[in-house]
Amino acid sequence: MRLDVVLKRFETPDEVREFELGKFELVSLGRMTIGRATYQPGWKWSVHVGAALGATSCHVEHVGMVVSGCATAAMDDGGVIEMRAGDIFYVPPGHDSWVVGDEPYVSLHFMGAEDYAAHD
Repeated sequence: MRLDVVLKRFETPDEVREFELGKFELVSLGRMTIGRATYQPGWKWSVHVGAALGATSCHVEHVGMVVSGCATAAMDDGGVIEMRAGDIFYVPPGHDSWVVGDEPYVSLHFMGAEDYAAHD
């Protein structure tokens, strides 16, 4: 069985999900979907993504890495973390998130990308 090498770039994603103050670009490689989130200062999940979905909390499980900027993830159970450039993160379902500071936040998502900000 021969496996073909596949090269893709976020400059030409397979899909882009856009919302106020942000976008989520998706690239599919075989059975894996990788996402790149780009959020501008002032972006907040519950306002700019959740409201359109009728949700106050994100129910997607995320595994990823922060490329640049800073964001907070606030869990429904009261836990709060701050994610900065270079951090590799796991955020369980049941959280809100927002950009901290005046720099755009960019992160790569290796788990949860397919379901994130998806309209059923």
